[in-house]
Amino acid sequence: MSILVAAPLLLGVAAANAQTRYGPEDEGRRFSDGSRVVCEKVEVERSSGDPNRIAGTATGAVIGGLLGNQVGGGKGKKLATVGGAVAGGAIGRKVQGDRQEARGDRVVETRCERVWR
Repeated sequence: MSILVAAPLLLGVAAANAQTRYGPEDEGRRFSDGSRVVCEKVEVERSSGDPNRIAGTATGAVIGGLLGNQVGGGKGKKLATVGGAVAGGAIGRKVQGDRQEARGDRVVETRCERVWR
């Protein structure tokens, strides 16, 4: 078979496989070519103005840094400031994520795909 004939056939097969959708009911399904369907839960953004939760992280870091700066003295004060900023950033990111999820801005979906491993 010449390359001119084989290329469109291969592209057609690849396109047909790419268009197939798999759902949670297909998880674990195996194919004769050694591939299988794998599903995972992913957090998906739904019309959020801040999908990376930057505002919550930054606000939390500033507040945590200010609170940490009130503790200790000398090098301990610097360490407390940095520790407070890191902890505050993590807390702020979590709080914003929870609020987005509660408002429906972020949802968890199950996405399935065919993998060749």
